[in-house]
Amino acid sequence: MTVHPFIEAEKHGGHSVKRACELLQVSRTAFYARRTAKPGPRAVRDTELTEKIAEVHERSRGTYGVPRVHAVLQRQGEDGGRRRVARLMRDAGLQGRHRRRRRLTTIPDPRAAARPDLVVPQHTSLIRSVATTA
Repeated sequence: MTVHPFIEAEKHGGHSVKRACELLQVSRTAFYARRTAKPGPRAVRDTELTEKIAEVHERSRGTYGVPRVHAVLQRQGEDGGRRRVARLMRDAGLQGRHRRRRRLTTIPDPRAAARPDLVVPQHTSLIRSVATTA
């Protein structure tokens, strides 16, 4: 867990950054360097990939999920694993459409009498005779 947001909140609250850094055992140099630093290469690539993912998802009218979006990106020559695409889609709030569940068309009456099995009694004698002769 990073402590930098906590130190930033303390700073906005009027407290000493030096004291907060001492208590949390973080150097002030690291705090200020992180504060003014540019995003790393992975974060930049994630942003680019998220834009492309959103474009593919929008072109599919919101129907494509992770496997199809990943396949389209692979065909376009983009590098990035399926799990990375899944993480970026989750972070962007994108989700594919699901198939509808089948509707239950017949609801059995729990008070109805059970119907007798008319097939099995005729064949039980045949099954017994085959079992005894074998």
